[in-house]
Amino acid sequence: MIKKKILIVDDEEDIRTFLEYNLKKEGFETYTAADGKEAIETAEKIKPDLILLDIMLPNVYGIDVCKQIKNKPATSNTIIIALTALRQDNVQLDAFFVGCDDFVNKPIKLKILIARIKTRLKISDDNLIHTKNFTLDTQNYFIILPDKSKIQLTKKEMEILLILLKNKGKILSRKTIFENVWGKEDIIVSDRTIDVYIRKIRQKIGESTIKTYKGIGYKFEE
Repeated sequence: MIKKKILIVDDEEDIRTFLEYNLKKEGFETYTAADGKEAIETAEKIKPDLILLDIMLPNVYGIDVCKQIKNKPATSNTIIIALTALRQDNVQLDAFFVGCDDFVNKPIKLKILIARIKTRLKISDDNLIHTKNFTLDTQNYFIILPDKSKIQLTKKEMEILLILLKNKGKILSRKTIFENVWGKEDIIVSDRTIDVYIRKIRQKIGESTIKTYKGIGYKFEE
């Protein structure tokens, strides 16, 4: 099982060390950054699954760090939990406005923080289908590669790939694909149209995973 990557961003070394030690014990792969600039650069490089982001950071304020990370395509889906000792409501509102997914006050209660991290990562997996070579994000129509880079799919490409993945190892006829993807839409789709979609999907995920069975249909194999 691939470990989830967590980036810990805090200008206090003792907090970074404390969180890194305990998150490693929980089985996470951890990285750290001491300021806003380093946080943005590290996030872009490692593409973490989740970021623990202190708001009061030097160089780049935590709210601006969150905004920049969320605005980059490669890290737009990264879960961000803001950490701060500030109690003002406007700080939380600003954090949520720029895309923070959760908010935890300092001093940190470790058990509660870990529970929130695990809950958030589980929620993020609800729309993900994992294969040997890539992950399909069914909500955002992305193929996510092992290096965390993303390839955009069209809605129909995603739906065709999804039905093939759900029936992994089974040959699906073109008729079955049509009924599952186009359903009751008032549209005529020829076998040639489905073949074109399959070719485009192969160009994005590789030629070897979708097998053609001449005169029958297609099968997803790993």
